[in-house]
Amino acid sequence: MSQDDLQRSGFKERTRIDEARERLLERVASHDRTERVPLASADGRTLATRVTAPKPVPGYDRAAMDGYAVRAEDTFGASDRSPNLLREGEDVGPETAVRVHTGSELPEGADAVVMIEQVERVGEELEVGDGVAEGENVGPVGEDVAEGQTLYEPGHRVRPSDLGLLKSVGLTEVEVSERPTVAVIPTGEELVQSDPEPGEVIETNGLTASRLADRWGGRPTYRDVVTDDREALRAAIQRDLTKDLIVTTGGSSVGERDLIPEVVDEIGEVLVHGVALKPGHPVALGVVEETPVLMLPGYPVACIVNAVQFLRPALKRAGGMPCEDHPTTEATLERKIRSEPGVRTFARVKVDRGGNETTALPTRVSGSGVLSSVALADGWVVVSEDREGIAEGETVAVEDWEWSA
Repeated sequence: MSQDDLQRSGFKERTRIDEARERLLERVASHDRTERVPLASADGRTLATRVTAPKPVPGYDRAAMDGYAVRAEDTFGASDRSPNLLREGEDVGPETAVRVHTGSELPEGADAVVMIEQVERVGEELEVGDGVAEGENVGPVGEDVAEGQTLYEPGHRVRPSDLGLLKSVGLTEVEVSERPTVAVIPTGEELVQSDPEPGEVIETNGLTASRLADRWGGRPTYRDVVTDDREALRAAIQRDLTKDLIVTTGGSSVGERDLIPEVVDEIGEVLVHGVALKPGHPVALGVVEETPVLMLPGYPVACIVNAVQFLRPALKRAGGMPCEDHPTTEATLERKIRSEPGVRTFARVKVDRGGNETTALPTRVSGSGVLSSVALADGWVVVSEDREGIAEGETVAVEDWEWSA
């Protein structure tokens, strides 16, 4: 259908969201660029190579308890009633023990540790009230990590606990995938950055999309507003074809000033225009010279919904990062959610964890221009295409879409 036809008829046919996402991801290639970064900068990054331990942890036999390092044979047969007598020295030898603390290196000649609770000093002698076996209360070399052990495979997203393990084996940097680059281009002649006059609107979509891209592992460039002019829009897109992804906000519908899909179709290919989701069906997805272009709607909530559904997985694919599901909270729905069959609906809700059960109160289903309705919500409930709403009292999964992974 041509742009003129769309402007006359609107979106009579809308692509299902899963099909639209699949069409987009088929055209998103992993960039395969890598870089080495210090451990302190690796948190949240995706490993590009397998990581193995260059040395064991611990690198020596160590005491696993406070007590005395001994030769196990010198404690055999010891009991509370008939303790074995040892003397304390600087080196472990026959019937000679050395005081040790948890984590300290096991002295040469020792093969076990007697816990401090089992030893009583009597004059210059040590009474050992319990025998120990060879290796007892000892952490051997490589007990935590063996030399050459595989720690992580490529594609692993580094967590703070991983950084501690990597440092413990002697690593100071790791090779990670570069952050995919994304240009975020807000469009609309009515947009200003501050102090709007009547008829003007403060630009928020580009800011939000760029920060979401950063949170999802991308390296965004937040561009100045581009007015609703074909040549200006074409130049803005062509300027950023070196990026891994281009995101535009606004101008994606079928009105006279909705020029972005038409411009993309002139210099590239529109893959999808109009998706069966609510809010935000006037989204368009395209490609120009192998660079995917995501044309997000101008209404703020619609922009956010589409960013989560399309920008996030595209960024993950471009950066070779795993695209994990958002965490959810089970809650009892306090009021019915209405939805349109054949359309996937994202209903904003507030979650109340007080009382005997967790409840979810719908704040909005419609109203894609009401930014506060999503910014002040705790998440959204996804109503699938094959349902006509969700009844009050039903258990629902509230998706935490702002989770940062």
